[in-house]
Amino acid sequence: MKLRSKLSSLSLQVKISSIYILTNLLVMGVNIVLMLGINNISNRLDMVYQDNLHLNELSDSLTAVQDNMTDYLSSKTSDSLEDYYRSEQDYRRMLEDLNEEITGLSFDRMERNIRYMSEDYLEEVNYTIEAKRGRNVEKYRVHYEEAAQMYEYINTYIANLNTEKFRTNSEQYNLLLQKFRLFEGAAMLSMVLVMASNVCIIISLVGASLRPLKKLAGSADEVAKGNFGVELLPVESKDEIGVVTGAFNSMVVSIGKYIERLRESMEAERALKERELMMEAHLKDARLKYLQAQINPHFLFNTLNAGAQLAMMEGADRTYEYVQKVAQFYRYNMKKSEETVTIADEIEMVDYYVYILNVRFGGDIHYEKKIDPALLTVEMPGMILQPIVENCINHGIREMGSEGRICLSVYRVEHAVCISVKDNGVGMSRETIDQVMRGAYREEGKAAGSNGIGMDNVISRMKLFTKNEEVMAIFSEGEGMGTEVFLYLEDGTEEKQEQTDDV
Repeated sequence: MKLRSKLSSLSLQVKISSIYILTNLLVMGVNIVLMLGINNISNRLDMVYQDNLHLNELSDSLTAVQDNMTDYLSSKTSDSLEDYYRSEQDYRRMLEDLNEEITGLSFDRMERNIRYMSEDYLEEVNYTIEAKRGRNVEKYRVHYEEAAQMYEYINTYIANLNTEKFRTNSEQYNLLLQKFRLFEGAAMLSMVLVMASNVCIIISLVGASLRPLKKLAGSADEVAKGNFGVELLPVESKDEIGVVTGAFNSMVVSIGKYIERLRESMEAERALKERELMMEAHLKDARLKYLQAQINPHFLFNTLNAGAQLAMMEGADRTYEYVQKVAQFYRYNMKKSEETVTIADEIEMVDYYVYILNVRFGGDIHYEKKIDPALLTVEMPGMILQPIVENCINHGIREMGSEGRICLSVYRVEHAVCISVKDNGVGMSRETIDQVMRGAYREEGKAAGSNGIGMDNVISRMKLFTKNEEVMAIFSEGEGMGTEVFLYLEDGTEEKQEQTDDV
């Protein structure tokens, strides 16, 4: 798909040039293959009679050894002796090319026999030369006759082997010559097929490249006659033809829509005005609901405050304390949810909340605090601890009656402040913990008294405040084993102490 996209983006000149180059490369490649094949067969033809040539040279070398030995025996000169030794060395070098391994092929066995007989012959010739130099006439005559007989036998043996190989090589030569003729015919046929294929490829590819141009010419002729409803042409490539086709389509669409836009302009303006009026109405409604959302908490706080004053005037101290703490709870809820507060403020908020619930439910919640006083001034986002405690009560210990316990702890862990909220309630499954930490957990309905702030909201605001992803951890050993929630804040007390010391 990527290759097709790249090919479609090439210019028309590049496409046509590429077609020409590729077809010529194809012809050149076929020619190279044919030439290599012809050279291979020619080399094999040349090698057919190499064995016969080597045997002829071997026979000539053997004759040179015999003649040089005879010259020395007759003249006994140093030149003739030197000629003998030279011819002997040449003959020995040629013997090394003969086969000496034991095989089942007759030619190999004959070459092996020639080699061994030649070694015996050269040994006998050397004995003859030594006997001649030592003037031992009787020994010299015996060795000479033996060497002459071996020479005749070896020469005849070489001639027989040469004749057999010539016959075999002639048959092989004829076979190779027939293959060469067949290869020539196949080469000619291949060239014809390649040329015909090149013609077909050129016609096909050039036709495919120019086909969109023919369609464009037909559509342009229709538009020139006043038919603006012609079907838009598909843009099949990104070359010059594709660019012109795209421009032509845009022109046809623009001309076709121009009159319609003029006719519908007044209707579009009227619809636009209606949308503007509708948007203004929605904006006013949103502003009204926003003001109502602000008025209701303020009205509730003022009403509770008035109730507290009335209880104080009537001497109902416990009622006054309850209503006063409820009022403080809602006041904190209204003002501090989007502000930065201290840990002390958040703990006070939890104290109010637990107190209100204990008054409502008869003191069933056992609330315990373990606070490091040095950490109470550490800052954190508002309305963080109360939703966590609320979840512990509603989902952990609500059904436990007077056995429910909550422990709030604040302590330092290395360079961080840890806030722990632990209950002894029903616990949480691993799946539920994962959903809460991912922000994917959704309650079916809000519990009574809930402030509507979920754990996902708490986690998000903690991440924004601390600029850190690791802000909360939840641990539960299983159902019925309780749950503990950990919050992590940066410890700013040491930095403040250093600033105070500097002052």
